[in-house]
Amino acid sequence: MGTPVFATTILKKLVDEGITIRAVVTAPDRKSGRGQKVNKSDVKMYAEEQGLPILQPTNLKDHEFTAELQELKADLFVVVAFRMLPEIVWTMPPKGTINLHASLLPNYRGAAPINWAVINGETTTGVSTFFIEKEIDTGMIIEQEKVDIGENENAGELHDRLMHLGAKVVYSTIKKITADDLSPIDQTELMNTELKAAPKIFKPDCEINFSKDAQTVHNFCRGLSPYPASWCTLYNKDKNEQKTYKLFSTEKTNISSINNQQLSVSDEGILFPCSDTYLLVKEIQPEGKRKMHFKDFLAGNSIKSLSISTE
Repeated sequence: MGTPVFATTILKKLVDEGITIRAVVTAPDRKSGRGQKVNKSDVKMYAEEQGLPILQPTNLKDHEFTAELQELKADLFVVVAFRMLPEIVWTMPPKGTINLHASLLPNYRGAAPINWAVINGETTTGVSTFFIEKEIDTGMIIEQEKVDIGENENAGELHDRLMHLGAKVVYSTIKKITADDLSPIDQTELMNTELKAAPKIFKPDCEINFSKDAQTVHNFCRGLSPYPASWCTLYNKDKNEQKTYKLFSTEKTNISSINNQQLSVSDEGILFPCSDTYLLVKEIQPEGKRKMHFKDFLAGNSIKSLSISTE
């Protein structure tokens, strides 16, 4: 059960390793864009290529859907980047329902564990497999594996590494379940400090606060890159207008910032003043335009006219 490419990578690993997939459950097709083109989930496209049976329920409690699941007689349900399941579904298979979560549980339960780990400046994270229970992301942990987070690594890069690590760990978990070789850990045994959460991120949450230190701002920007992307409002004094800009590919500098909102520039990028030093920005996306390299941006914009809006 899954929808995005993260889930497809795990499904592909299981298919490649010879695990019998009775069916794939994924999101319904959706129409979008001017031409109302029908978009299939990444998981569905892969499942079609492999000739796997596909279920696309709109209501996970629907009797027809749950009856179809029963008829499959699957030993185990595997859930990756999918919706919250009703109890009638996750209690169905005899060997339970497992989920892959992109954090070291019990920390970073929630919808955006990769983003929040980077935003919070963590130096390590990982993946966890666990048995689904009533409360979200709280079930017994089966396996965990750690990875280090690079100081300039963004959420997208970490996502891809955890995706491939997750495929390996899910396969290992299934082999352990098949062999009845399990020693699951209750998450309450790991709650020795205050837990860090990973709630869903909305656009207002992505606004940059440059009154914080450059390291904190850098973590914030890379934790939201490439999606949903951090943003700020800049004032152009020459045009007397304000516009929003998304920032990508940032680095912390050791250049002390002048105590004002004025942007500066170096050979390596645009300099945004934080409370202590400047933040270096190598890619920027002006409102209504494409993402561009800082040199392309500077070719059409005067850096002296731009400052961080304080309104």
